[in-house]
Amino acid sequence: MVQPFVNEPLTDFSVPEHRSAFEQALAEVGAQLGRTYPLYIGGREVVTEAKTPSINPSQKDQVVGYVSKADRALAEEAMQAALAAFETWKRKSFAERARYLLKAAAIMRRRKHEMSAWMCYEAGKTWAEADADTAEAIDFLEFYAREAIRLGEVHPLVRIPGEDNEQHYIPLGVGIIIPPWNFPLAILTGMTSSAVVAGNTVLLKPATPTPVIASKFLEVMRQAGIPAGVINFVPGSGAEIGDYLVDHPKTRFISFTGSKEVGIRIYERAAKVHPGQIWLKRVVAEMGGKDAIVVDRDADLEEAARQIVGSAFNFSGQKCSACSRAIIHQDVYDTVVERVVSLARSLRVGPATDGASQVGPVIDEAAYNKILEYIEIGKGEGRLLAGGGKAPGNGFYIQPTVFGDVDPHARIAQEEIFGPVVALIRAKDFEDAIRIANDTEFGLTGSVFSNDREHLEYARREFHVGNLYFNRKCTGALVGVHPFGGFNMSGTDSKAGGRDYLLLFTQAKAVSEKL
Repeated sequence: MVQPFVNEPLTDFSVPEHRSAFEQALAEVGAQLGRTYPLYIGGREVVTEAKTPSINPSQKDQVVGYVSKADRALAEEAMQAALAAFETWKRKSFAERARYLLKAAAIMRRRKHEMSAWMCYEAGKTWAEADADTAEAIDFLEFYAREAIRLGEVHPLVRIPGEDNEQHYIPLGVGIIIPPWNFPLAILTGMTSSAVVAGNTVLLKPATPTPVIASKFLEVMRQAGIPAGVINFVPGSGAEIGDYLVDHPKTRFISFTGSKEVGIRIYERAAKVHPGQIWLKRVVAEMGGKDAIVVDRDADLEEAARQIVGSAFNFSGQKCSACSRAIIHQDVYDTVVERVVSLARSLRVGPATDGASQVGPVIDEAAYNKILEYIEIGKGEGRLLAGGGKAPGNGFYIQPTVFGDVDPHARIAQEEIFGPVVALIRAKDFEDAIRIANDTEFGLTGSVFSNDREHLEYARREFHVGNLYFNRKCTGALVGVHPFGGFNMSGTDSKAGGRDYLLLFTQAKAVSEKL
């Protein structure tokens, strides 16, 4: 019998033995930089002439690895491999499929520091952020394995005389998995493992900036013995293979995490029925946020300031749950702003591989330029209080940036920047703060700092986000504890790490027999 789910502990890097072990992992991974990684189609490794270099954002002249690129012919080959594998994989029991995930979790746990070290190099994640990413990946494997076992049990129905009735869940078919670069192991693992443990086969198209850690995930699944064709690894450009696979008549579902713009485009394309298609495609999408922390006048102001800074600047603000707006009651606005600015200025920006760095680089040059453009926009929309430009170093470093006195309808208060930029907004009272918080097209996460029970209950009812936190940061959702997913343009309301998530990758079949 499988033991109850428990979240994977985070590593305490203040312990000398843990620091030493992680430094050793960084050295071992550093010695492997620059290698070539193949596609994986139907159990066969494929090295292509066209390759994508993965760049270390902390040291932009360092190549982490070269990853083969799939073209349409190889994408079609992967689709056929997935279709063939589905015929046998779908017939395995939920419990049998779950054992592959439990094995993979054990392997990943043994390789924990190694996986985290790869993310320090490839994703620019600081030690703590990389460690949390790997822990979350392990959690997804463990949690979805248990959920699959539960889903495979007999589901009770209302009984009537003279009939034997049952309902069970069957997989959908072949799915396209399109994960993001910001949680390149955790979210990728969750998206892929949930689909396959439900009995589907998939084509995994990793994010362009982080294909090496995706290849390492595949390595873990292969070590766990996943059958050929169940997970097909097809890195490639969206223009070359992304649209092709979304449009494919044999694609049954698309699981996507990324920007609103790309998510909308996928949703639109998936709605079109192509010749030979005999179903309506299912889209599971998580598309970002413009998340707010609300600070009431009777809140613990020191704690609120610390959590605003942590939520805004951990991983350089590159989280869909990051605090990009702090909405502060006018009576305590100046006090909170002063502390936020002081804390932001104290943060150490530097290479992710350096254990002393608190804020690493942003992911690549495109993100770097976009964020700097938003900072320039912000200088015309608010009062620059901290940061405001590039940070030194041979990487994509940006200073933690704080703007004060921002209008709620300013661009930096409405558009997802996805970088280390936070807009501070003054509210006249608590209800005004919640109104401002809701005045956005997104609805992912939010946080309220208050010691007024009536205000907390008001927020519980009126703050329209999928993940609402009281007196804590708005980032750091734990699998099983905080099922994650939001409203409005934040996606399709799915709850990753929740007990209903696997239902998105199955369909219910009711069978009745007259006795």
